[in-house]
Parts: sequence; structure tokens; C-alpha cells
Amino acid sequence: MDWDKLRIFHAVADAGSLTHAGDKLNLSQPAVSRQIRALEESLNATLFHRHARGLILTEQGELLFDATSAMSRRLDTASARIRDSEEEVFGELRVTTTYGFGTLWLAPRLAKLYEKYPNLRVDLMLEERVLDLPMREADVAIRMKEPSQADLVRKRLMSVRIQLYASNSYIERFGAPQDISDISAHRLVCQSPSSAQVSASATLVQHLMTHNPSSLLTVNNYAGVLQGAINDLGIGVLPDYVTQGFPNLVQVLPDISSAEVPVYLAYPEELRHSKRIATFRDFVQEEIIAYRKKLKELATP
Repeated sequence: MDWDKLRIFHAVADAGSLTHAGDKLNLSQPAVSRQIRALEESLNATLFHRHARGLILTEQGELLFDATSAMSRRLDTASARIRDSEEEVFGELRVTTTYGFGTLWLAPRLAKLYEKYPNLRVDLMLEERVLDLPMREADVAIRMKEPSQADLVRKRLMSVRIQLYASNSYIERFGAPQDISDISAHRLVCQSPSSAQVSASATLVQHLMTHNPSSLLTVNNYAGVLQGAINDLGIGVLPDYVTQGFPNLVQVLPDISSAEVPVYLAYPEELRHSKRIATFRDFVQEEIIAYRKKLKELATP
């Protein structure tokens, strides 16, 4: 089977348009159309349904697109491994993690990584959905639970807890709760029950709600909860990793905490020897060591 025709077919199927695929491949629309017709003739199959809004894959086209997609992922993996240099770190590294951890802990620290490795390009994908690492939806993941996917290298980085925080100005105005029953006199700022979150966080919020907070603000991510807390809206239910950069936040009811939430770094087995992966892994571990040291210093009178 002609590899060049398969490459063009994959681009057309991905774009859903001969014109858009041609723009991507630097080919004219007629040239792309000729290659698709030639491929269909060689396979004796119709690969696309053509209509005014674009192209839709036929059943045979779907089968071929699945195959070319798998080929594309494998080629990307091979290319990445070939490009990895023992001398320097460069190229794209696709990192996925949760919105909260990526926004509030990882992203603020990436300047140090770029300063050391200016030729590295990090594509940071923040979402609660667990991306499929073996299928190369991302190169490396940081998740709030141990990954269950097969063929992954896993490393436990640290543990976090969900706790209660309020701003100094909020406490000056409304006072700090001395007991969990005092929650009834305060507004609670937390993730909404319908948002994706670790079970430990949801369990803690459910427990707090049984004490009837006087008011409630729910947000679908921790970045919004943090903004509510630092802007004096109420007592925020937040992971402990967010507070180091916000000295105006004070922990309240320190005995009230979620269960321990493990944080794991994972990447595909086939990238075990990737220089980019090793560099990122070492960077994150170094930052966690520094983070823990800073927490100890803050806790020491």
C-alpha cells in the first residue's frame, strides 16, 4: 500500500475536508482528490461519503483511519525517541494534569524549567479526564490517584490533603471558627458536587454541609475556590499545595482534613529512556523537595 497516499488519506480524514487537508499538506485540492481516488481504486472501496458540508468516513474508511491513526501515534513515538538527545533537552513534551494542580502548583514553577532548558516546549493539558498515555494522548501525567492503565511507569510524588482556609481580612471581620459546628455562621466556598474531583474532597464537603453553613459558593475548579477565599468570600475548601504562594490565607479548623490524596507521575513504558521525560520527572521531584522544605520552615516557630 502506498505510504504517501495513506498519509494524505489520514490528513483528509482528520480534517474532514480536501481543501483543509491540502492546506496542511501544501498540496492543491485537485491533487489531494486524485490521491484519494487512486487509493479508493487500489482498495476497491469507497472511503468517504461526500456532501456539501464536507466528508464523512464510510465504514471502510473508519477501519483505515483507525489503522493510520495507530501508525501516526507509533511514528510520533519513534520520532520523539529518535530526537531525544543525550546532550540536550529539546522538542515538545505533552503534560497532562488536573486543572487545580496544573494551574496552582505546576504552572507557576515552569519558569525554572524553561530557564534551564530553553529549547523544551511544554504543552500543558489541564483537564480532569484521564488521558490515555499508552495511546499517546499525552507523554506524561500527574494525577491525584495511581494510574490504572497498563504499560506505564509510575512514581508516587507526594500526598496532599484538602483543608479549610480563609483570608486574614475575612477572619478579622467574621472571626475564625473554633469548632466545626461554627461553620453554621460562615459562608463555605468549595467545589460544586457535580464537578470532577477526588473522592476525598467530595467526602469532606459532604461532611461540612451537614453543619449547615450560613451561605454557600460553589465553583467547578480549585482556581475559582481559591479566588473566592483570597477575596474574602468565605472559608475555602482547598488542597494544601495551593497555600504556600498566598501568605494572606490562614488555615482554620486544622483538625478538619480530608483523607490523604496520593499524587502520581506516570508515563508510557516505551518512553522510559526519553531524555525529555527524565528531565521533567527530575524537575518535578526537585520542586517537591523544595516545596516540602519551605513548608517545614513555615511550620517552625
